[in-house]
Amino acid sequence: MEMCVFTQRALYFLFVNSTFQNGVGPNGYSLTLFQSLATGAGWDPVRGKGTSCLDPNASSQCVLPWAGGTKSVSSIVLIANGLSFMFMTLLFTTIGSSADYGNFGRWLLFLITIVCWGAQFGSMSLTSQSSYERAIHGASLVFYAAIFPRLARNTPYSRSLRLRYEKKEILAEEYEREESLEKNRISNISTVHSNIGYLFTLCLNLSILLPLAANPKVDNYTLVLTNAYWVLTGIWWFIFQEPRPGPPLPKGRNYFTIGWIQIWGAIRQYKELPQTFLYLFVFFLLADGLNTTGTLISICQNSKFKFSFLQNTYLGLAQAVTSIISTLGFWYIQQYWKIDTKKMFVVTNIATVLIPLWGMIGIWTPNFGFHRVWEFWAYNVIFGLFQAPYYAFSQTMMSELCPPGFENMFFGLFGLSNRASSMIGPNVIQAIINHTGSNWKGFPFLFALCAVASLVIWFFVDVKRGRRDAVMFAEKRRS
Repeated sequence: MEMCVFTQRALYFLFVNSTFQNGVGPNGYSLTLFQSLATGAGWDPVRGKGTSCLDPNASSQCVLPWAGGTKSVSSIVLIANGLSFMFMTLLFTTIGSSADYGNFGRWLLFLITIVCWGAQFGSMSLTSQSSYERAIHGASLVFYAAIFPRLARNTPYSRSLRLRYEKKEILAEEYEREESLEKNRISNISTVHSNIGYLFTLCLNLSILLPLAANPKVDNYTLVLTNAYWVLTGIWWFIFQEPRPGPPLPKGRNYFTIGWIQIWGAIRQYKELPQTFLYLFVFFLLADGLNTTGTLISICQNSKFKFSFLQNTYLGLAQAVTSIISTLGFWYIQQYWKIDTKKMFVVTNIATVLIPLWGMIGIWTPNFGFHRVWEFWAYNVIFGLFQAPYYAFSQTMMSELCPPGFENMFFGLFGLSNRASSMIGPNVIQAIINHTGSNWKGFPFLFALCAVASLVIWFFVDVKRGRRDAVMFAEKRRS
């Protein structure tokens, strides 16, 4: 039995290892390729139509035709990002809850992964400046995360801990603390594996980027290699995973409507889960601010390094190495001093707030605020040091506030708050950039968004109370 559980965890971590490289693809390299193609197709509005944005004498502005007028390339990149997240939001809300029933979640994850693989391999066709519009695509990494709470609850230690609690050998406080630490262990190991996948993929990509540096299709070959790694390491989860079916679909319901019915029903019952819904709402704003900040910095970084896949790979290596070290370090500190999840999450939030503040300073001076090469190196190191643990602890926070047996439903909402949240930020920031002509004018809004959301999480989300509300909610529904 324990060997079976170990094998399932190993397959899960291998899938996580491969899936996180998705950040190298659609959210990393593909963004660079999209921005590069769009910039090549645009013109400098200061010098007039017909000029090239790639001309060394061009201004820092670049526009493309849009709705009868023009719009800056940075705005179009942000709009594309927002549209991708909007599509994912529709997907999560429509069929996310369906994954809780029968084996639908297993096949849903497989189908979404197949679509992502196809979109990645399709990047081979993106070779000319006129094809920039076809570079808009998105991917979903949410439903594999919904598997995490079930794995964490079914480790040998978790089962023995639950048995001791049921026999009244330990108090409720000790049981909750130790179970939370076990969830953090699984989440942190998952994050380490994902960043090992990120690191390995970046190193693998150098085998193409360095020898084929002069080849005009080297970027496309790199995307294909990245995706091939995902396929080869991710396919085993679908082949060997043990079936963990949920209850049968209720009579009179179907997979495409039950999501909306359950979400509406859950919202109507928000008074039973006030801490869970407060966390989901505020994390929506926090993730929106963080994700949009990352996209905006990537736009600045791509422009600074002339859309170089090779340079972005070097920066990614710095981020991957520091992410692995910091995740293990945070976990050691938490385990040694028995620190609860929220306190650890609060520490990572400090960097979330300071990063857009850093960019905001660039409005008033060209010497600081993502204007210099060294700042992008520093940003990737700081991002690795704090944002990798941020993802691990935010996931654990959700698992502790999630009613048992409703993982896919609430992790679907969490996915909407996390990866699919970036609808407000990109639309506001693109309007600011398009109006002012400056990428840096978007940072004040992002700083305010991250600061307000972080303060609410720090002072108003009660995890202990929320965990007990979630258990009572699940027991009531099962009865």
